[in-house]
Amino acid sequence: MPNIASLLKTETARLARKAVRAETGALKKAAATYRSEIAALKRRTDALERQVRQAQKAQHSAASPEPDNEDSGFRFSPKGLASHRKRLSLSASDMGRLLGASGQSVYKWENGEARPRAANMPGIAAVRKLGRRDVAKILASLDAKG
Repeated sequence: MPNIASLLKTETARLARKAVRAETGALKKAAATYRSEIAALKRRTDALERQVRQAQKAQHSAASPEPDNEDSGFRFSPKGLASHRKRLSLSASDMGRLLGASGQSVYKWENGEARPRAANMPGIAAVRKLGRRDVAKILASLDAKG
């Protein structure tokens, strides 16, 4: 009897393994297919994200204004304007008078709260080339006129 029982037990185990292998084989194939599809989707997503970033960079560079006075190579810097005004020992209102703007505008330009208009940019570029004596002469002539 023990032989029949052990034979029955081993045969049942073999058949069970065979059935499980058949079932899991299909699942393994499906899982491998899903993994390869997921990898392909990830590659496609990465490629699309790269394209979006490139398009945004292109759009941003096209939308951002070029330097206002490109031919002279002048770039406006709030920090540079403030340091040059201090180097010339000018108040903000005096600097504004030189540039045809208010002292409040000069303060806002220096603090980065506002940007000078295109009409003010040539004046700022010209003031950057002046020294203290030149500025004093210009302010004296402005006082004499007004």
